Amino acid sequence: MLKGEIKIFSYKTKEKVGNLVSHIFLMIICLIIIVPIIWALTTSLQPSEAIFQEGFGLIPRSFRWQNYAEILDAAPFGIYLINTVIVVTAIVILQLLVVIPAAYSFSRLEYPGRDILFYIFIAQMLLPLQAIVVPNYDVMRFLGLINTRTAMVLPFVASGYGTFLIRQQFKQIPQSLLDSARIDGAGHLRILRHVMIPLSKPIITAFALISIVVHWNDYFWPLIITETPSVRTLAIGLGMFVQQESGADWTLLMAGTMFIVLPLLVFFIFNQRIFIESLMIKSGMKE
Repeated sequence: MLKGEIKIFSYKTKEKVGNLVSHIFLMIICLIIIVPIIWALTTSLQPSEAIFQEGFGLIPRSFRWQNYAEILDAAPFGIYLINTVIVVTAIVILQLLVVIPAAYSFSRLEYPGRDILFYIFIAQMLLPLQAIVVPNYDVMRFLGLINTRTAMVLPFVASGYGTFLIRQQFKQIPQSLLDSARIDGAGHLRILRHVMIPLSKPIITAFALISIVVHWNDYFWPLIITETPSVRTLAIGLGMFVQQESGADWTLLMAGTMFIVLPLLVFFIFNQRIFIESLMIKSGMKE
């Protein structure tokens, strides 16, 4: 009896030690990630002369909120922010309108050549944007869309990754639910709206959040397709500001960086539960 109690105690001790080590490791990773963000925020709130003083601190000795007013005067970051919100919102909405019906078609409908079409559709996952930038640019020029927000949206309307991800989720939904809906007289659109989408909300939302991050931070394509500040996004605006206007003023540079970082950070703080749900569904799919 004593040996059994010792074994149980030893097992619990090992488990506690393992949990402690895991938590310490995760805390170190969190610090590595969050310290640069805090440093950037701190820098954006300090006077220029305080940046290169001796010592390293994450709390400003004095707050200079005028940096944000100066950055708005130095470059039209307000316009950049509006353009970014418009472009990203349009991309995500159009992607969902395309990939959800496509995923339903590839997962639940039977027709000749379905699998071949699916492989062709997701083949874009194998191609980096840089490989197709010239054809995309030629198409936008032919349509007369150079230097417009529309040109930043159209190449990303169809997403092979989103179609594949949502298709895999749709395939996990029991066929009996669809058969019951058909017995009640539901067609494909009603099944998609009232059965497939409600049961796949975490995955759909997770894809939407991933798309928001990717296109919010996109630099390459907007740089190629835009020419004037009136249609540029935050990433391009910040890059142009660094090259042309900021010089060595790190406080203004960090203030401009916060226009990109803080909206996404706040957005994810309020949507972290969705990521947890999507991860739980993915792990269930693997099992």
